[in-house]
Amino acid sequence: MKTILNVIWLVLSGFWLFLGYLVAGALLCITIIGIPFGIAAFRIGVYALWPFGYTAVERRDAGAPSCIGNVLWLVLAGWWLAIGHIVTGIALCVTIIGIPLGIANFKLIPVSLLPMGREIVRTDRPFTATGPTQRTGW
Repeated sequence: MKTILNVIWLVLSGFWLFLGYLVAGALLCITIIGIPFGIAAFRIGVYALWPFGYTAVERRDAGAPSCIGNVLWLVLAGWWLAIGHIVTGIALCVTIIGIPLGIANFKLIPVSLLPMGREIVRTDRPFTATGPTQRTGW
């Protein structure tokens, strides 16, 4: 089911959102200071390209630099990307088939506003960002 939703998502909105994140990432990578923000834009762009089956979790080791980075991101690119998600989500919710895709778009808004200190992980392993990658059975 995730694959079917991802393919429909890719055709209807994922590719265009991915291009938006690529443009934002390329513009942010122009300066050396903006490179971490550009990398975050590329990471979220891949998540926006194929979102079903993945989720964003907060990293426990992210501190004050990620907070400062989120404030800068919000001013530089976050608002524009969030507006793109809102417009696309409303457009997708017009049809019954598009409602799950619109809801997924609305779930991407917090990640597009404040991406620093978050990690994209598979939904079958949502705690890999904070713990060991393999369980030992203990």
